[in-house]
Amino acid sequence: MKLQADIQFQKQFEANAWERLKQFTDARIALGRVGGSLPTQPALAFQLAHAQAKDAVLKALDIEAMQSQITAFANDVLQVESCAPDKDIYLKRPDFGRELSEASRQLLKDYQRKHPNTYDVVIVAGDGLSARAIEDNAPYFMQQFYASCEQEQWRVAPIVLATESRVALGDEIAEILQADMLVMLIGERPGLSSPDSMGIYYTWKAHRGCHDAMRNCISNVRPAGLSTQIAIQRLLALMKKSKQLGLSGVQLKDEHEMALDTQDVARPKQLF
Repeated sequence: MKLQADIQFQKQFEANAWERLKQFTDARIALGRVGGSLPTQPALAFQLAHAQAKDAVLKALDIEAMQSQITAFANDVLQVESCAPDKDIYLKRPDFGRELSEASRQLLKDYQRKHPNTYDVVIVAGDGLSARAIEDNAPYFMQQFYASCEQEQWRVAPIVLATESRVALGDEIAEILQADMLVMLIGERPGLSSPDSMGIYYTWKAHRGCHDAMRNCISNVRPAGLSTQIAIQRLLALMKKSKQLGLSGVQLKDEHEMALDTQDVARPKQLF
C-alpha cells in the first residue's frame, strides 16, 4: 500500500471572499475557516441558534402576560386549547392541534349564546411551533391591526388566545363566533436564524374542514423580517378584496404594491 503524506492545513484564520455579502443576509455564509474546521465564534453561534430554535418550540405561551397587554386595547379576550394535552403530544399528533378541546368548544358556544352577535373579523393568536414569536410580535401587531379594523368599521369578535394550536384550529373558532373573516396569528417553525417568526393566515368564511388552498399566508413577520406595518397593509388589502369577491386562498391574489421608500415605524420598547 502506498502511503500518502498528511494534508497540512494552515493554522491561521482564513477569511471568505463572500465576507462583504454577510451584511445583506442572516444566512450562514462566509464563515471562514481555521485549518479544516469552522472558527470558534461561528461554531458557537450555530449551537446558540439551535438552542434558541428548540426553546421556541418547547416554550409555553405566557397567557397572563398576553392577556394583560391585549386588554389594554380590546374588551374581551378568550382562552382556548386544542385536543393536545401537552407539548409532547402536540408535536407527535399534529391532528390533535387542529381541533378544539371539548371544554374550549363549549366555552365559545356559551359565549356566543350569551352574546348573540355576528362579526366581520375574529383574531386568533396561537402558539404554534414558536410561542416566542407570538409573545414578541402578536400584541403589537394586534394593537395596530385592531385600530385598522375599527377605522374600516368592521365588527371585531373577542380576541382568542389558543395553546397547543395548529393553523386549522382557528376555523372552528370563526365558525362558532360567526365571523366572516378569520385572521390566525401563529408561531412559525423556527429556523436557525428566525426563532421569532410569526405567520398570518387569512380565511374567508372559515369553518371546520377548510383546507390550505382556502387560506392566504403572510409569513416571516418579525423585526428582522417583514415589518408589522407592511404586514398589516398587505393583510388589509387582501381582506378588502376578499369581501368584494367572497373568497380567499388560491383564488385571491396578493396584488398589493408597496412604495419603495416605505419605512417601518419604530416599534416602542414597551408596548403598553
